[in-house]
Amino acid sequence: MKLKESLYYAKILLFGEYGIIEDSMGLSVPYNNYNGRFHFPVSPVDTDLNSNKVLRKYLSHLQALYMAGELPFEMDLEAFIIDIEKGMSFDSSIPQGFGIGSSGALVAAIYGKYAIDKIDSESIDKIDILELKNIFGLLESYFHGKSSGLDPLICYLNIPILIKSKNDLDTIGLPSFNASGNGAIFLLNTGMSRETQPLVHLFLEKLKQEGFRKIMKEQFKKYNDDCINAFLKGDFKPLFGSMAKLSRLLLENFAPMIPGSLVKAWQQGLDTQAYYLKLCGSGGGGFILGFTPDMNKARKLLQGHDLEVIYTF
Repeated sequence: MKLKESLYYAKILLFGEYGIIEDSMGLSVPYNNYNGRFHFPVSPVDTDLNSNKVLRKYLSHLQALYMAGELPFEMDLEAFIIDIEKGMSFDSSIPQGFGIGSSGALVAAIYGKYAIDKIDSESIDKIDILELKNIFGLLESYFHGKSSGLDPLICYLNIPILIKSKNDLDTIGLPSFNASGNGAIFLLNTGMSRETQPLVHLFLEKLKQEGFRKIMKEQFKKYNDDCINAFLKGDFKPLFGSMAKLSRLLLENFAPMIPGSLVKAWQQGLDTQAYYLKLCGSGGGGFILGFTPDMNKARKLLQGHDLEVIYTF
């Protein structure tokens, strides 16, 4: 009997969007409500032709890397070819272009299935984590032009990762989940997919402006890092104080990354102090993250928006 393919879950970058490019801290966590796995059709009509076509194109990319001597690990490309010819697809519930790791899960699944002598996700240290991040950065760059490798890393390990700097990453425990708590972190679905690469390019262009660069170094980094430290301690009062500052900074300086339809709701959160919105990844659409001390109040104020609670405290 054929074993079921391994599941690879979505991820959420709770803190650190854009800031990790400038060496701010980041905190990324797996999100098990969405997942993907390889699928083999039981009949030709069961084949997902679009997904199979994506895998064929990606195989060509990997073969080119191999021929150029740029594939940083051994890979069973022959097995990958055979499985693609069998009609293999990647069956995923992770929405594409929403900032929660659709390409990251695919890359993690390919590495997990076809890498030879792969790094074991069960027993891993900081050196292994950094090596995996670099491998995944190369593998995922096919989809985004440039990738930190962080998304596939979380999807592969399925554990929270604290990014202290570009070269200092480690596993981390999260504060206790409280199913009956009023406080919550939630996703707001904008209903619009987006592309990461143009937004990252725009951010890098903005960094050439001295004023924006100063804001990132002196304000964004402080508010972002303060949020992470407070959250990891389970100290929610200072978390919301820092979240208010971070949310306002994003609204005032990241306008292209915030959908116009959300500006009013974003400002409403700041005015009422009932919730605070922030980018989930690169922004521009997809999901937006929300933090609230009272989820019932937030739901009332955000009536008409599609909200999904991911963490309560």
